[in-house]
Amino acid sequence: MELELVALAVLGFGIGCYGTIIGLGGGFILVPVLLVLFPEYEPEEVTSISLAVVFATATSGSIAYGRQRRIDYLTGLIFAASAAPGVVAGTFLVAFVPQRTFTLLFGVLLMLLAWITLRGRRPGIRRPLSGPGVLRRTIAMPEGTYRFAYRLWQGMAISLGVGLMSSMFGIGGGAIHVPAMIMMLHFPIQFAVATSQFILVFMSGGASAIHLANGTLEGDALFRALAVASGTVPGAQVGARLAARLKGRTVLVLLGSALAALSISLLVKGLLNV
Repeated sequence: MELELVALAVLGFGIGCYGTIIGLGGGFILVPVLLVLFPEYEPEEVTSISLAVVFATATSGSIAYGRQRRIDYLTGLIFAASAAPGVVAGTFLVAFVPQRTFTLLFGVLLMLLAWITLRGRRPGIRRPLSGPGVLRRTIAMPEGTYRFAYRLWQGMAISLGVGLMSSMFGIGGGAIHVPAMIMMLHFPIQFAVATSQFILVFMSGGASAIHLANGTLEGDALFRALAVASGTVPGAQVGARLAARLKGRTVLVLLGSALAALSISLLVKGLLNV
């Protein structure tokens, strides 16, 4: 058991580093791994472990990105509040989804996100929107001042759906939020990544609290979650440092490639029932 916990911590370090670079909590990697390593776990147990790890990763990553002043805190708080009802609903709905259906749905979701991210359309920063219902943001950075805007209702609606799906699939929401913020709301990539981490703190933290309260996250599942989290916390710090040196397009390629590979493995697992 001790060797297993050490291996999970090493796995957590890699997940924390890579997940923070692309704005995710690492759940999109951890859920498929858990499904393979621990096939005896029910979907709600897998998601409870993943969300606890996502909470640790996102907290560490947010601290690092906060020091770099790359988080849009106002947007993050608005999106987190909008996602809350979906997070609560998802934690209860996952208990009613059969294992094979859960795996196939997760694989289809990741494939869709990979296609959106890698289809070749380079996201650009559009001219800031204007009019009622538009939230305009101006953020000063050492390298210059960024100005962007988005329709508030659209961002809130996306966040509500993200909260539901992330809580059901145990991915924390970043795998959905980051592509949506970049492609649909036209956030600058570096702000989408960092703000996503900040949002994940609230989404995954709330879902984890529910899983702890209803007894889903306890015993061996809790110890394994803590083992992985012990690696993701320092990994997230390293990932945030590396992300500051990468170009936006590189981040998108890393995100899309990972989503595509994982979706294929899950679809094969679900279709063959292995």
